[in-house]
Amino acid sequence: MPVSHGEPDLPASALSLIQSPIADSRRDMEIPFNRPYAGEKELAYIAQAISLRHLSGDGEFARRCERWLEDSFGSTKALLTHSCTAALEMAAILCELGAGDEVVMPAFTHPSTANAIVLRGATPVFVDVRFDTMNLDETLIEDAITQRTKAIVAVHYAGVGCEMDAILDIARRHNLLVIEDAAQGIMTRYNGRYLGTLGNIGALSFHETKNVLSGEGGAILINDPRYAERAVVIREKGTNRAAFFRGEIERYEWIDIGSSYLPAEIVAAFLWAQLEQIFELTRRRKEIWRRYHQGLEELELAGLLRRPVIPPSCEHNGHLYYLVMPDAKTRSRMIAGLKAREISAPFHFVPLHTSPLGARFGRTHGCLRNTEIAGECLLRLPMWIGIEAQLNRVIDDISSVARQLAAARV
Repeated sequence: MPVSHGEPDLPASALSLIQSPIADSRRDMEIPFNRPYAGEKELAYIAQAISLRHLSGDGEFARRCERWLEDSFGSTKALLTHSCTAALEMAAILCELGAGDEVVMPAFTHPSTANAIVLRGATPVFVDVRFDTMNLDETLIEDAITQRTKAIVAVHYAGVGCEMDAILDIARRHNLLVIEDAAQGIMTRYNGRYLGTLGNIGALSFHETKNVLSGEGGAILINDPRYAERAVVIREKGTNRAAFFRGEIERYEWIDIGSSYLPAEIVAAFLWAQLEQIFELTRRRKEIWRRYHQGLEELELAGLLRRPVIPPSCEHNGHLYYLVMPDAKTRSRMIAGLKAREISAPFHFVPLHTSPLGARFGRTHGCLRNTEIAGECLLRLPMWIGIEAQLNRVIDDISSVARQLAAARV
C-alpha cells in the first residue's frame, strides 16, 4: 500500500500527551548538549503507519528509507536496523569473525564498535588516532597487522572521514575487509564519496543525538555484493523469511545465524520524515558548526584551546563541535564553568583500552598517546537544530570561562 504524503489530524488526546512536559534530568540545563529535532511530519507519518496496521519491521516506510539510502549513496543494499550497534554486529557476522581473528581499530570510539568484534570471539587491536582529526592513524595500521588480522574498522569521528584511500590500499595489499563505523557520518564525503560506502560494509546511526534521527535506529550499507543476500537473512533472525514473502519458497526456515535487527515501522516512519528534510537539517547544522568555528578562533590563536580540523579531502556534516583543552584539569574546570552558566558541554569517549573490558578482550598496539589526550582533554559543545538564537551567548560564555581559566594559571 503506498504511503500518502498527506498529514492526517492527530486526536486531541494524542496531541495533549505529546505536548505535555516530561521531567528528564538529562535535559535540566537551560542549554542542553542535545535536543532532538522533530517537526509535524514525524507525528503525521507515525499516525499513517498505525493506520496501515503494519507496526513490525519492513513496512512501506522502511522500504522508502532503504530505497532512499541506496539511491542516494549507491550502496548495493541498505537495510534499516534498530541501532548502529546492530549494524556493526551484522557486519561482524558477515565478515565471519571468529576466535583467533584480530581486527585493527581505534580505541577512541563507542564500546559498540568493539562489542561487535568481541561478541564473535575475535580480538580488537587498538591503534592510536591522529591528533588532528581524532580518526584512526592510517600510518600505524600496517605495523599492527599480523597473520591473524582479518579486518580494519575505520571510525569516522565527528563526521570527518578517515584517510580511506590509504586504509583501502592497506586492506587490498593484505587481503583484509574494511568496515566503516559511520555512525556520525551521514551525508559526509571523503574525496567526493559518501562515508559508509567506501569499505565492504558501512554502519549508520539514527540515534537521537545524530543529524538525522529516529530515537534509536541505524542502517547497514552493503557495498560488496557478495554480502547482500546473507545480510537479509541475518537481519531476519537467520531465516529466509524475505524469500518466502517474495514467493520464491513454500515456507521459511532457519538457515543461518542472526538476530532480530529490524526496527519497528513507526521508527521507520519517523525516520522517513527526517530523510525528507535531510538537506536542510544538514545545512543548518553546518551553519551552527561554522559559527562556533568562527567565534572561537581567537581562543585558539591565544593558545587556550584547539578547534576541530577538517582535512581538504573531507566534507563534514556539522555533526558535532568539540574543543581540545590544554589538559584534563582545564577541561574539568571548563565543563564546570559552563555548567554554572547552565550550558551542558560533556566529554566524549573514555578510551577503550583503558576500560576493564578493553583490557580483558583487546590488545593495544604501540603508544596511544593521542587517544589518551582525546579522552582527557576533549569536550563537546551543544549542537542541535534550534540553538541558533542562543549561540552567541554560548560562544561568549565559552570565551569568558576560557579566559578566566587562563588568567588563573598565570
